Amino acid sequence: MGVNKWYSFSTNTDDLEQAQINAEEIYNTASIKTNAGLTPLTKTFKQIAIIELANMEQAMSNGIGKKTYRDYTFAINKYLIPFFGSYSIEKITTELIRDFEGWRIAIMGKVPMASTKRNHSSAYIRVINLAKEKGICPSITVVPMLDSKGEKSKPRPAFSDRELDDLLAFIPNWIELSYTNRTRQMRMLCYAYIEFLVNTGIRHGTEALPLRWKHLQWHWVGEKKFLRIWVSGKTGPRYLIAKSEVIAVLERLMRWQELPYATLDNLIDDRLDKLIFRISTGEKISNMENIFRGLMKHSKLMYDSGGQRRTLYSLRHTYATRALAKGVDIHTLARQMGTSVLMIEKHYSKITPMLKAEMLG
Repeated sequence: MGVNKWYSFSTNTDDLEQAQINAEEIYNTASIKTNAGLTPLTKTFKQIAIIELANMEQAMSNGIGKKTYRDYTFAINKYLIPFFGSYSIEKITTELIRDFEGWRIAIMGKVPMASTKRNHSSAYIRVINLAKEKGICPSITVVPMLDSKGEKSKPRPAFSDRELDDLLAFIPNWIELSYTNRTRQMRMLCYAYIEFLVNTGIRHGTEALPLRWKHLQWHWVGEKKFLRIWVSGKTGPRYLIAKSEVIAVLERLMRWQELPYATLDNLIDDRLDKLIFRISTGEKISNMENIFRGLMKHSKLMYDSGGQRRTLYSLRHTYATRALAKGVDIHTLARQMGTSVLMIEKHYSKITPMLKAEMLG
């Protein structure tokens, strides 16, 4: 059926008489679809989305893809396929859209911002449009759309210098109060992780947790050396320069993990292919958010002055705030953090005048 293409279907029965009846129904259904310009096969949202993901990946590989394709790819894989994946386009109803929006809040733990909703909506529309272009659903089909409006972005919760000092001073006692050896190890790792995040600006989880010792290098400027870290993030791979405080953190981890090196220089030169953030037994910790949440509760630093809950991402925001306060320009900061100048301006432009009060006053 169709032009230069055959499709096969099963009658799902061993009974000859029933098979003939089923075959006739299959043929009639396929004929109706073919006459309407549609493919006889019914494809799920997931099957169509996978094709669109491949299209965007190909476009990016050819250098003609948009930067937003990475955001669309993340939205499709993280939210759209897990929820809509098994549905055909024609089965998506307004009620299903409402269910998705409630499910998304539960998964994210918050109401998504307008920018997030726009990304999800744009990614969703790409899948729907592809289905219509391929004739998988009629071009005149009205498919309900996702809501693209949301709350405006608020200043992201960070730590002031005083709060950060208080936090780092509190942690050693918090570690001593551990009720088991495993808890103690997890808290010790969390301590190093916090210091690492706040002195690199690296993204928690997706960028930081997969880091391996072999990703560390020395970068020389004349006679002075700086720690350079290779990072693979959502905007692609990049190098970042860590603050000097990170060196002491890594040396502490090296000794704690009992790695067979006399110095950090030896370790870096050997390009060790082991995870950096793991406890001394070699086990990787996946519930760092829960450990950090417990620390915030015990230290009474869970909320910032505006009442926003702090997370591990607050350490990235703290890094950005401190960098801007020291006069780092937004273009350099954007490259260091693996984000766009637009995002830096969007989230931190309101606080820049306060950070530069002495310069402006």
